[in-house]
Amino acid sequence: MTNTAKAFRVGLIGTGRISDIYLKTLTKSKTVEVAVCGSLDLRESWAKAAKYGVPHVASPDEILDDPTVDAILNLTIPAAHAQISLAALERGKHVYSEKPLVADLAQGRLVLDRANELGLTVGNAPDTFLGGRWQTVRRILDEGVIGRPTGVAAFVGTHGTERHNPNPDFYYQAGGGPMLDLGPYYLSAMVFFLGPVARVVGLANRAFERRMIENGPRHGDWMDVEVDTHVQGMLEFESGVIGSITMSFDVWDSEMPRFEIYGENGTICIPDPDPVHGANMFQGEVWYRTQKTSRWSHQPRPKGREHWQVAKNLHGLNADNRGLGLIEMADAIKNGRVPRCSGELAYHVLEIMTGIVDSPIAGRFIDINSRPPIPDILPEHYP
Repeated sequence: MTNTAKAFRVGLIGTGRISDIYLKTLTKSKTVEVAVCGSLDLRESWAKAAKYGVPHVASPDEILDDPTVDAILNLTIPAAHAQISLAALERGKHVYSEKPLVADLAQGRLVLDRANELGLTVGNAPDTFLGGRWQTVRRILDEGVIGRPTGVAAFVGTHGTERHNPNPDFYYQAGGGPMLDLGPYYLSAMVFFLGPVARVVGLANRAFERRMIENGPRHGDWMDVEVDTHVQGMLEFESGVIGSITMSFDVWDSEMPRFEIYGENGTICIPDPDPVHGANMFQGEVWYRTQKTSRWSHQPRPKGREHWQVAKNLHGLNADNRGLGLIEMADAIKNGRVPRCSGELAYHVLEIMTGIVDSPIAGRFIDINSRPPIPDILPEHYP
């Protein structure tokens, strides 16, 4: 039964694997209702509707044409993001999309400009920086615990998606690759912590020209790899902070995975930033050391967590609450403010990633021209 008390009605397009975690979050919301869902595979959509209590199933075109739907949750593959988002805007609907915003910058600008012309709002994943772990990092920075930040680094080494995703093709096609897949989590967090990026430079290569699907009904099928799958970038923030980011589908194992911020008086460390425990998750510990507890005070170098301080999480958003960004966007629309997971932030992140990927071809630094609104920290008790 539809809960008519929920004023913000959402039509979900794209009921693949990622839709489960969104539906788990959104069906518990007191303010947002998933009124209808659908995809090109309506059997899949009916199964998701039955599992999560979505009252209606319809084709994507029917959802777009539904006059009772306020916003489209766009969970299609990246290559289809722009098409679905623009179609939603033309029908007077707000849009919230999975990452990345779109497949290229021209499409991104088109989506955002059209939304502005029509007085509509575009929001975009990732919303994981709204989680307790990442809000806590921002609080530590705002309170000056490690002093003025000077550097940041992120490293994620995986061996691709073909072992667990039964249809991983798009990860290896134009609009895919590890930077566009994993980079948004880390870069959105970096911008949230440190402000906009001014310029980037990168290098990239790939270990394999073809990959085999290793699970599901297509086990044994081979895919062509059309994009680089080991990407390293250097970033210069407008504030003067410098950073590095490595995103890879070519690493079998590593002891390096971390997300760290370096300051005049200390270091913040997020251990093991991988697709299971990293920046695409809301929860987890925040470790930090200051000048008083650094390695220089303990010889030999301390091992394990005993010499790290563990910050208390800022609020209780420590489950995987993917979809929180859409709930926050609904509140932002109601109150006439910019959502924290804004389309402009997603566009800035896309420009950074595109710059890193294009830099080796151009043979130079790439200037980043966009300057998004930097999200405020969440209230301690939210939502």
